[in-house]
Amino acid sequence: MIPYDNLAKVNEPFHREFENRFSLFLQKGWYILGEELQRFEQAFAGYHGVEHCIGVANGLDALVLALTALNLPERSEVIVPSNTYVASILAILRTGHIPVLVEPDIRTYNINPALIEAAITPQTSAILVVHLYGKCCDMDPILAIAAKNGLAIVEDCAQSHGALYKGRMAGTFGILSGFSFYPSKNLGALGDAGAVLTRDDALKEELNMLRNYGSQKKYYNERIGFNSRLDELQAVFLQVKLAGLDQINQHKRKLAKLYLGRLKPDFILPAEDSDYSDVYHIFNIRHPERDRLRSYLLENGIGTEIHYPVAPHRQNALKDLLKGAEFPVSDQIHATTLSLPVSTCHTEQDIERVIAVLNAF
Repeated sequence: MIPYDNLAKVNEPFHREFENRFSLFLQKGWYILGEELQRFEQAFAGYHGVEHCIGVANGLDALVLALTALNLPERSEVIVPSNTYVASILAILRTGHIPVLVEPDIRTYNINPALIEAAITPQTSAILVVHLYGKCCDMDPILAIAAKNGLAIVEDCAQSHGALYKGRMAGTFGILSGFSFYPSKNLGALGDAGAVLTRDDALKEELNMLRNYGSQKKYYNERIGFNSRLDELQAVFLQVKLAGLDQINQHKRKLAKLYLGRLKPDFILPAEDSDYSDVYHIFNIRHPERDRLRSYLLENGIGTEIHYPVAPHRQNALKDLLKGAEFPVSDQIHATTLSLPVSTCHTEQDIERVIAVLNAF
């Protein structure tokens, strides 16, 4: 069986260093907001060439705190892609704002810049761009639209650790960017974890307060805050894995190249463009008989996933909020997309086997 992923195997190369660092962690006896978190924050900010990283409890909190820190006008409209994972939309709703869904580009699966301006109203305050599957959005036109209309850009980088657009890294375009370190991410923790990046000193201070009950000084609260802190142990693990992130991304690119070069044209493959350096958190194909294809692969010992089977506007939790909205491009993607194995637990031989089975479909 070739599983879709195997996180135990993914983390095997780090076990010895995890154990060494865990022993030191135990000896210190400091578990929240300590030196290990500071070290990771400095390293992750440095990796991106930005000034500040604020570690938080998870990727959803990263987006919630980012939108909260912006202090947008009440009930602001925030533009977001219609095919995103639901967390992007939940963050907008949790901060009291209104998600305005815009269709993606069918080639890239990221928000279509050509459709953004038509969605802007006097109530629009921000664009939440989502770098889906490990590919950056087409940022030049998005930045121009935001500047023209006075809109903040917040980036959802949950799936794009290390991805590049025209040589510039995901997470460095917006005023704030949110990251998830969910265990299956290219940079995955051993539990829930997240972070926010910013170059803005004032926003950094605001986020430090917001994640810690709205407090700068213990027991003195300046804001209505949250309890959302990246704990010391996950910060230790993430430090270890950050040192190997480029190698992880390179391995996934190598496997993706096999798919891109050898799968027959029956399958719609991820778009390639010299402006982008993708990290393939997810390698998705599309096929009109996706469900039959998935069953066929499983019968032949190959695990897959669907990211995602239900479009946001079709979710029970959101259908009343988005009543009457139609997003045919999003519906088409969600009905046909299939995610193939592309993990550091897989070898080139594994992928050759997957390709052979696919090409026989």
